[in-house]
Amino acid sequence: MRLAIDVLGGDHAPDVVLNGGLDAMDLLDPSDEIVWVGPQEVIRDFLDERGVRDARISIEHATQNIEMHEQPAKAVRQKADSTIVRMARLGSTKTPPERRADAVMSAGNTGACVSAAIMQMKRLPRVQRPGIAVTIPTFNGPVVLIDAGSNPEPRPTHLWQYGIMADTYARHVLGLRNPRIAQMNIGTEEEKGTDLIKQARDLLKATPGLNYIGYVEGRDVADGVTDVIVTDGFVGNTLLKMAEGLVKTVVSAIAHEILNHDPELALRLEPVVKRLYSKIDYHEHGGAPLLGVNGGFIIAHGSSNRRSIKSAIRMSREFVRSGVNAAIVERLEQVEREMGVVADAEECE
Repeated sequence: MRLAIDVLGGDHAPDVVLNGGLDAMDLLDPSDEIVWVGPQEVIRDFLDERGVRDARISIEHATQNIEMHEQPAKAVRQKADSTIVRMARLGSTKTPPERRADAVMSAGNTGACVSAAIMQMKRLPRVQRPGIAVTIPTFNGPVVLIDAGSNPEPRPTHLWQYGIMADTYARHVLGLRNPRIAQMNIGTEEEKGTDLIKQARDLLKATPGLNYIGYVEGRDVADGVTDVIVTDGFVGNTLLKMAEGLVKTVVSAIAHEILNHDPELALRLEPVVKRLYSKIDYHEHGGAPLLGVNGGFIIAHGSSNRRSIKSAIRMSREFVRSGVNAAIVERLEQVEREMGVVADAEECE
């Protein structure tokens, strides 16, 4: 596997990205390779300082960076030598096979990642809009949330395809035999929700082979009632960040109360609290695949630490080895044939 990584992506780049990449070298096979995309002098200085000489590491020089505050599509068009654009080019089928990356990964501007992926790597056949599929760790097992921010104003057919793609991902990557698919809504009753939600519901409910169970509310995410949650990018991103913040707050509050109650007890329980946090810590999953693009594009959290980067690299390998993209293409073709639903031609160009 050849993985290209955006060295300048993220709040703590480049140090966290480079250190996380080195930490992940023990996950790689002798034939695997990491391509660091960024200023070659920065990368070479980092490697020289640590005395790293590894044939599995190469550099793709890029001089520009797309900042978090920049308008995504505009920045992608204007900054052709940015790390995100150059990285996405490596993941494109237009790149010569000897230089092509099997997957790419960035913790940078999410909107720019999505735009670059669509412009450079293109979409899989029949896919209308790619969606970010985040795996949320819970005590009842992982839950796939799609979309987590790529498409804040979707059409019903976008949400329908998200359900199909996330179902395929849950089967091939997470190993779930018959994932339960649900939609995020303000209530579980059929009459609740917007026209968008109801139209997507009708499509999902009618999809052959899809274990659609209806609506769920925000409080149901961690209760083990579903394996996949389908929603728009605005709600999904808001829900995800709220959940991440709540986990940190609750665990910190527990640790604080124990420490104030009994410092000696706090020392004894510290390993327990750490294990508790590790089970629901998003850093364990590291990144989220952008499902629907023609290649592997993993988007890591902007606040990623080196453990997150290592986890995202592990996820990239699992994504490539799973063959999920081929499975998505096959599944969409089969479903459209059986249901007689044809994707908008302009949407799929």
